Amino acid sequence: MHELSITQSVVDAVCERAAGRPVRTVKVRVGVLTAVVADSMRFCFDLITEGTVAEGAHLEIDQPPGSARCRDCRAEFALTDLVLLCPCGSADVEITSGRELQIISMKVG
Repeated sequence: MHELSITQSVVDAVCERAAGRPVRTVKVRVGVLTAVVADSMRFCFDLITEGTVAEGAHLEIDQPPGSARCRDCRAEFALTDLVLLCPCGSADVEITSGRELQIISMKVG
């Protein structure tokens, strides 16, 4: 379960930035192509934050959809999984969104 290590990294970074202040909300962006299960991340977050300044904080997860651009025909299209094929049949595609994994914001106080 890679959600555990990812969430641990998020909590470590948030607690460090909070500098002892209680954390109320953490917002992360986790693209659908990262294969991170949002419910698993929430479960891990609740466990990992116990005993930290982020205990009881609310985790908000923004999940941008996957999209790509074909280098052959220049079409932009949606991706629901990591099958990287353009509707034109080309496999020469560039992923333009959906692989994000970022801490967007946190509320303290």
